[in-house]
Amino acid sequence: MARKVSAQRAEEKTSAFATAKKNIVIQYGSNERSTEDLLQLIRKDALEKGVQDADFAEIDVYVKPEEHKVFYVVNKTVNGSIDF
Repeated sequence: MARKVSAQRAEEKTSAFATAKKNIVIQYGSNERSTEDLLQLIRKDALEKGVQDADFAEIDVYVKPEEHKVFYVVNKTVNGSIDF
């Protein structure tokens, strides 16, 4: 059973879907942002807060378009937000 699960996980990580180029756009009202754009803005904001470029290990992102904000947490320690 363990072998089957391991093989299944390996297939999921190398499947065509996992490696396909993705373009995700979030729209709210007349505003539109791509995830790439949001991640670049988050990176810039986190760097201004003292996070070193080499220190990015995990980024949690919470999009709240009704508040026109995107909240983020870097490495479970640095919190911030950017405008949507």
